[in-house]
Amino acid sequence: MSIGMLTLAGTDIDAVSVGGIETCIALPGWRLCFDIGRCPPIAVRLPNVLITHAHMDHAGGIAYHAAMRDLFGMKPANYLVPRANAPDFERLFEAWRALDRSDVPATLVPCGPGDRVPLGGDRHVIPFRAPHRVVAQGYALVRARTRLRPDLAGLPQEDVRRLRLAGESVSESYDVVEVAFSGDSTIDIVDREPLVRTARLLILEVTFYDDRVPVAAARGKGHIHLDEVIDRAALFENEAILFTHASARYSYAELRRILDRSLPPELRARVTVLPPAEELTRERSTRIPDER
Repeated sequence: MSIGMLTLAGTDIDAVSVGGIETCIALPGWRLCFDIGRCPPIAVRLPNVLITHAHMDHAGGIAYHAAMRDLFGMKPANYLVPRANAPDFERLFEAWRALDRSDVPATLVPCGPGDRVPLGGDRHVIPFRAPHRVVAQGYALVRARTRLRPDLAGLPQEDVRRLRLAGESVSESYDVVEVAFSGDSTIDIVDREPLVRTARLLILEVTFYDDRVPVAAARGKGHIHLDEVIDRAALFENEAILFTHASARYSYAELRRILDRSLPPELRARVTVLPPAEELTRERSTRIPDER
């Protein structure tokens, strides 16, 4: 279910994502993963886990992740969870602590749309709403930058310098949206969220690809159908797009054939799809890498 390490729009990705079975999108360079699935080995060394929603295929490995980090002497991880789910996740950890007779150390970070969670340095996480069958949210990874105020553009450098020396702020802050992850969602997330449309890398759940599951049925399940993406092809400003969460009914070869014949060429050139089929799984090492 993994295709090994990818690099898209400057971001390294090690991902497993099959609809209804497991989703864990590891970004080693950001020291985090989106969702935890069944906790693949690559995820253990990542100290930040961003949970989109509480379905088992996305969150089932959360306590195991915490226990493995403790076993290998790593610091407790931060688990960003939708605010409404935080009490239940706390009860889940308490149950495992009682059953395991151990601490299972973990730091829950309840968050939601409108929040800005620091990751260290100039990096932040911005959650946004994801329409699904349960409480769900996506996440954007941003870098904070500064630039000259637009109203000062064109002024000679000496004039800008005089304003700065006089105590006036000559710069403004802005965000560079490096990655956006939809989690499980309907297509409405593309319509509603500028962070989704403008991220350099968009990791988008696209579960169904043909009329074996029609668009209406996909929406009813809280998922995205390829036809809905095609209808919105002009909205995607992203440098690269990674389709995840494909139904296991599709083979990798079949997915690529469907994309080749269905997507507009300009969009197809930016789209990569994760293989969903078991036979394409690359064997992962069971060695736990050292945390860096």
